[in-house]
Amino acid sequence: MGASDLDQLDDRALLELERQIARRYMGRLSWFMVVWPVANLVCWLSIWGLVFTDTLPLLYAFPIAVLNCNLFYLPSHDAQHDIYGRPGEPTRWLNQLIGHLSALPIAASYRALRETHLEHHRHANNPDLDPDYPQNSGETAWQALTNIYLSMQPGSPAQRAYLDCLTRLNTDEARRAIRDQISIMLIHYGILFALAMNGYALEGLLLWWLPLKIGVFYNRFYLSWLPHYPHPEQGRYRDTHSFKSWLGSISSLGMTAHVVHHLYPRIPLDKTPQALRDLAPILEKRGVDLG
Repeated sequence: MGASDLDQLDDRALLELERQIARRYMGRLSWFMVVWPVANLVCWLSIWGLVFTDTLPLLYAFPIAVLNCNLFYLPSHDAQHDIYGRPGEPTRWLNQLIGHLSALPIAASYRALRETHLEHHRHANNPDLDPDYPQNSGETAWQALTNIYLSMQPGSPAQRAYLDCLTRLNTDEARRAIRDQISIMLIHYGILFALAMNGYALEGLLLWWLPLKIGVFYNRFYLSWLPHYPHPEQGRYRDTHSFKSWLGSISSLGMTAHVVHHLYPRIPLDKTPQALRDLAPILEKRGVDLG
């Protein structure tokens, strides 16, 4: 439909058309998003064996590990929205498996990620209720990166925001999420300590600790700050936007179409760029910033 055709529709008809387009991309399993976490995890685990057997030099393995750690979060993110399988569906086990397995290498609890991320969707850009809000501050990219670094420090406002979010929810799932996160962090540092004690400190540093920290910078910048800056507004069509990336949607891991994710969170990540192209005329009419 052209712009003139859309002008003939009232809000109810426009919303129904928007939902019809969005439904084309929901309800079907994306095999790309299934292969992604499996292949990424196998690759990351394999380079440990290759390095320990002197088959692959550590300095060659390091950039591969950085790429792996950058790619772990997003499959878990799709699982957080039950995209692989909703409760009661035959693929529910796959949803939970990918959710947990993709979170463990980044030393994160799937439950904690899910509970806090869903609160972000409910209260995006709310300074009191959005757990992502503290790390989304910064007027420039440099300020954003500085804030991301500060958010990684013990006791930072960003870290407290996630704990405060889980504490405020005070549900059985939120309490399990806190216990899970504490356990996972203890195991993570225990493994790094064991590697160091057995003469593999450099391997632990370059295959896990440092790639994980680089991944945090990249993911928080592209997945959190950039899609929400400079839009402090709240509400549907206002709490995020589309933007241009220097390598298109690939370099931003699909976040150029983040506005679609907030509008329709059950669209698989790899389908959001095409969904944005189809929805663009309607979203422009809604006043969405498409970059």
